[in-house]
Amino acid sequence: MINTKIKEIIDEVEKIILGKREKIILCLACLLADGHLLIEDLPGIGKTSLANALSNVMGLKFKRIQCTSDMLPGDILGTSVFDQKSGSFTFHPGPVFTQVLLADEINRATPKTQSALLEAMEERQITIEGSTYELKKPFFVIATQNPQEQSGTFPLPESQLDRFLFKIDIGYPDRDSEKKILIEKHSISHGTKLVNPILNSKSAFEIQTQIKLIKASDPVIDYLQDIIEFTRNCGYFKNGLSPRAGISILQSAKAWAYIYSRNFVIPEDIKTILPWAASHRLFLEKEQRFIKKNEIKEILNEIQII
Repeated sequence: MINTKIKEIIDEVEKIILGKREKIILCLACLLADGHLLIEDLPGIGKTSLANALSNVMGLKFKRIQCTSDMLPGDILGTSVFDQKSGSFTFHPGPVFTQVLLADEINRATPKTQSALLEAMEERQITIEGSTYELKKPFFVIATQNPQEQSGTFPLPESQLDRFLFKIDIGYPDRDSEKKILIEKHSISHGTKLVNPILNSKSAFEIQTQIKLIKASDPVIDYLQDIIEFTRNCGYFKNGLSPRAGISILQSAKAWAYIYSRNFVIPEDIKTILPWAASHRLFLEKEQRFIKKNEIKEILNEIQII
């Protein structure tokens, strides 16, 4: 049974994103687990709509950057500008100083610009010219990317991918949902005005804190470790899951438990979120591609739950 407050949030977002309840719950779990989200899909599917609606419902400050090949790191982080009157440099914060940052089409930015987000995503701070600036909490990056086969894209490096907790796609709406969209002329530019805020930044941060206190028993930890060790030793992958990935998977399993009104993690929580948490981290060496979500489910069948 879904937590009452969480259900209110989901219902509000569903006013804008029709027929995608599972994906909304995944996005919410990612945010509440204090992670970051990567959405890969075709243009016009509703990626920006989802990010905007989610931030509004959660009562979080939202900024969007449109990534391009000529974008510089300072366009994201901010720059120091010389003030002739004071004779000193003044720092002008960039769009990263928010709570929900949408990096639209992140793989159209150059690797140098992509890497500008690494410190912010991992440590919730940025360092410019020797000065460190703390970011607001919660801090949640939603990055969208076009499929790699589209022209003008730069693949995200492994260090960047590993900082995203989940990678999801949204997909086309089902027939009934699309009919409703067509009839009602349902659009993001106007639709988010219909969304009511359910939380605010303080209450969202408090939920993140509560989730960290959710219990995971030794058998559950052992099960997760069995999965991690399998990815490292099976010989299928270029690299197995990192310790950071293991921590993130456990945290997202705790968020999943919270969403479903439990104060403890069960193996099913890990099995449910693993395809979304591992598909962008596990690269099949022989086939030179990332593993598919249904293939992860097949791997899980090989690992015994104690």
